[in-house]
Amino acid sequence: MDAKSTRSAPFLDRLDAVDADQPDWASALRRAGLAVYRQEGLPHAKVEAWKYTRLDGLTRSAFEAGVPAPDGITVPDRRIAGLTEAHRLVFVNGRHSPEMSDDGLADDGIEVVTLGRPMTAPGWVAEHAGRVLDLDGMPLAALNAALWSDGAAIKLADGARPQKPLHLIFLAAASTPAMFQTRHLLIAGRASQAVVVESHIGQEGAPTFSNGVVEMVLQDDARLDHAKLVDEAEQSFHIATTALRLAAGARYNGFVLTLGGRLVRNETRVRLTAAGAECRLAGAYVAAGDGQVDNAIFIDHASPGAESRVVFKGVIDDTARGVFQGKTLVRQQAQKTDGHQLHKALLLSPGAEVNAKPELEIYADDVKCGHGATAAQLDEDMVFYLLARGIPEARARQLLTEAFLGEVADEIGSPEIAVAMRAALTRRLAGISTDHGA
Repeated sequence: MDAKSTRSAPFLDRLDAVDADQPDWASALRRAGLAVYRQEGLPHAKVEAWKYTRLDGLTRSAFEAGVPAPDGITVPDRRIAGLTEAHRLVFVNGRHSPEMSDDGLADDGIEVVTLGRPMTAPGWVAEHAGRVLDLDGMPLAALNAALWSDGAAIKLADGARPQKPLHLIFLAAASTPAMFQTRHLLIAGRASQAVVVESHIGQEGAPTFSNGVVEMVLQDDARLDHAKLVDEAEQSFHIATTALRLAAGARYNGFVLTLGGRLVRNETRVRLTAAGAECRLAGAYVAAGDGQVDNAIFIDHASPGAESRVVFKGVIDDTARGVFQGKTLVRQQAQKTDGHQLHKALLLSPGAEVNAKPELEIYADDVKCGHGATAAQLDEDMVFYLLARGIPEARARQLLTEAFLGEVADEIGSPEIAVAMRAALTRRLAGISTDHGA
């Protein structure tokens, strides 16, 4: 590889023997990821999907894999309030922690297989892993495919309805720059119904780079409520790709709450493959300091009679940047499609910036589709209304900001998760400045 290629495709020196202790499907996936990443390299501003999001900071730290966590690390329950009654699956610096995870998931209709080395996995893992997400045009996901270190494969039995949520907790804490590559697979069997929560929690210290991939398959009439909390440390990079395939009658309710990180990109790619499939994606984010938060959504209506809804709201302060890229593709055969997307941003300071790019690409003629995007400041009339009732100005602005973002939590399918996410949002907003005048 020449010097130019090395500069455009960093991290390849972290690659070890991809075939060691790996089944055939894992080795094939690693080789495919390596080929794509070598060809496409780290995205830059001339790549349309990344034109608003700068990744140059990734090359300024010597991120290393396998960095151990400090002794005595624990799950900070205060940051995931309301979710103590859940099946826990914990990863620390990208590695599964059996001692911090729960046993007995099989009793609730959940089969879990960890994907660290050495790996032995049942046939259903080989059948689906790496087959939900197309790596072409996805260089960071390809890097994950080449380098992933651990993860979990989760299967809900047909008709399973676990009584408690399944909570995947990812803790990041390092004294030297650390890189984590985790990969996960979830199969929701026919007519199954479950709640799955991801919590990505970073502790202050050295910079970290988390690059994760989650693949999900919802079989006929399955229902999944999936919520994700990103509360990384201020100097951390968080890149995540979630790919879904929905069968007939399947329903997916997804929610992403981003509260912290130097650069956070949540990318979700959904393929609706049969009639009656329904996907609802919602999210809220807070960007402050000089941070960036990027939410990228791609919905592929590949079959008639499916429905999608996308609603995201962001609050941006200081000199931070928010990015929303939403694309809905309606293929020629996908008649009777119902697809809508909406993004709203609240700018709290003169230096705050938002880039919104909603798109519709429609090849069918019997559809109901729409999109919209707005950006504004706090309504000073509403601020004055609260001031007139004796509420201090800083508190008035905080209340209005909470109300703006809190509406999105109504999209969460699980009331328990909605309460937890609202609590996390309130804590975060209490820590940012909302006293910028008009």
